[in-house]
Amino acid sequence: MTRFEQLRANMVDNQLRTSGVTARSLLAEMAKLPRERFVPADRQSVAYIDDIHWLGQGTRRRFIMAPAILAKLLQLAEITPDSTVLDIGAATGYGTAVMAGLASSVVGLEADADLAAAATTTLKELGIANASIVVGDIAALGRARFDVIIVQGALDSVPDAMFEALNEGGRLVALIRSGSVSVANVFVKTGKAIAARGEFNASLPALDQVQPAPEFVF
Repeated sequence: MTRFEQLRANMVDNQLRTSGVTARSLLAEMAKLPRERFVPADRQSVAYIDDIHWLGQGTRRRFIMAPAILAKLLQLAEITPDSTVLDIGAATGYGTAVMAGLASSVVGLEADADLAAAATTTLKELGIANASIVVGDIAALGRARFDVIIVQGALDSVPDAMFEALNEGGRLVALIRSGSVSVANVFVKTGKAIAARGEFNASLPALDQVQPAPEFVF
């Protein structure tokens, strides 16, 4: 067993299982997917820590979710082999790749063109053929519809455009902020109605992460 294989096994046993993740297909997928391929080269040695990996520079940054939170959100989504999935906030494509191992097809949506390009390259190198990356926001998808939507970042509320992208009976999973607390919610679309249920509290940066510009100091 290689070092990274051991780190993946430790992640599954010590982070995912202990967080209540029991879905066998999800555990198996995260046990074999090389997370180190999706983080910056200087962070590969810590690719499997149960924490966020920040990406990019400047006033806008993106991130890769911590493994346990990602797994818990995916477990809520109940992705099946025939599901079409939209991954909003794909970053370098790790979550997209995990979902591709569970679903029929996945579209990863990423606003940062450089990260989207990196994600596309890595998915191709890993031979993941049922996932693609689209640059932009939800409007870039046109009239495409999905069975499952995962939002990789906290929201104050779910935009109507995201609900419109759901198929009938589709599920959207996202963390919704309420004051200092964020709650993982599952939203189910039935006709024109959306039913919601809160499942667990978690901490996650906003989907649109804007860092304040540094102040000028004399």
